[in-house]
Amino acid sequence: MISNSAKNSVLRIGMVSPYGWDTPGGVQAHIRDLAKYYIDQGHYVSVLAPVSNETLLVDDFVVPAGRPISIPYNGAVARVLFGPVAASRVRQWISQGNFDLLHLHEPAIPSLSLLACWLGEGPMVGTFHAAAPKQKVAFAISPLLEPVIEKLSARIAVSEVARETLKIHLETDAVVIPNGIDVNLFRKALPKEEWQHPNTIGFIGRFEEPRKGLQILLDALPIITRFIPDAKILIAGPGDSAETLKSVNAQLRNKLVFLGRVSEADKASLLKSVDLYVAPNTGGESFGIILTEALASETAIVASDIPAFRHLLNGGEYGALFESESATELAKVIIDLLRDEIKRKDLANIGFQSAERFDWSQVAEQIMDVYSMALTGGGKVGLISESRSWNRLFTRESS
Repeated sequence: MISNSAKNSVLRIGMVSPYGWDTPGGVQAHIRDLAKYYIDQGHYVSVLAPVSNETLLVDDFVVPAGRPISIPYNGAVARVLFGPVAASRVRQWISQGNFDLLHLHEPAIPSLSLLACWLGEGPMVGTFHAAAPKQKVAFAISPLLEPVIEKLSARIAVSEVARETLKIHLETDAVVIPNGIDVNLFRKALPKEEWQHPNTIGFIGRFEEPRKGLQILLDALPIITRFIPDAKILIAGPGDSAETLKSVNAQLRNKLVFLGRVSEADKASLLKSVDLYVAPNTGGESFGIILTEALASETAIVASDIPAFRHLLNGGEYGALFESESATELAKVIIDLLRDEIKRKDLANIGFQSAERFDWSQVAEQIMDVYSMALTGGGKVGLISESRSWNRLFTRESS
């Protein structure tokens, strides 16, 4: 029998990632960092996740569930895992885990978290990351989800935008707990000399995804360089740089530096090296983890005024906002801040002071409070009876 207070107990926690572990993404990073934090606190954590290449897996707390497949989701491509074979692996993981609690991320999409919610019983917490209040397709199977979501002992949304999505599509509510970061990693990072240039702008993300908004920034570049000729843009993240350059005036291509994928340490150094971090995303964001990292780096932020960013930056207090998808408005804000160093540094300092609330020392404790609530009834995680009608589809053993 577990103590009602999770904080006073060593817990066996089973976390589930719905997305491919070896594909960069905010959800995977959140799960990885949360798992590491709890392991450092003395808890046992096992993460079940889709994995494309098990030989490259470096996190020893991750249990591979199989190779994911790609599906379009929320303006991007999600790599998920579903079906009878995946269900069999979920069942095996639950049965062998002896877990006190399951923490299921994105249990409303067709992947491992939904399977674990279907197949498991006992204390279960669901975290909802997605923001798709107007996107019916993303939650088209919501009538099938309702009996599953009702099984959750507690629900977390990473932002008010994610909470609103949950309320609209699944008619349920959640406590809002933001994504976490290691504030000290970004606070103490050192800039790299080769990335330090006058009037440098940073962009980090999968730049081929239209919703990340790089094209908006590129469209603003001719206006920016007209007033600030030495401006440069450092671009980090996966994508085809050669293809992207085709949309840029040949005379401006030397203003772009593509860095490819960068490590966490290099990302922190990049944020310390630039004068401005720009997030021109056009939608599909529920939080904006990169913005919290820029805040912790004490780097001035320029972000589109989509709901998630507007909320995170407190209506423009912690970072400058511009009209989403307007290259002209983006250029105006960038030029204003690059020309005014005092204004830029004041904005960065105010933002920096707001970053502490995102540190794992605070976020993980809030999540542990939710765990404590979910564990109030006692009992361990087990497998649901195979006689449950909506479970029968997944009880066939894979041949």
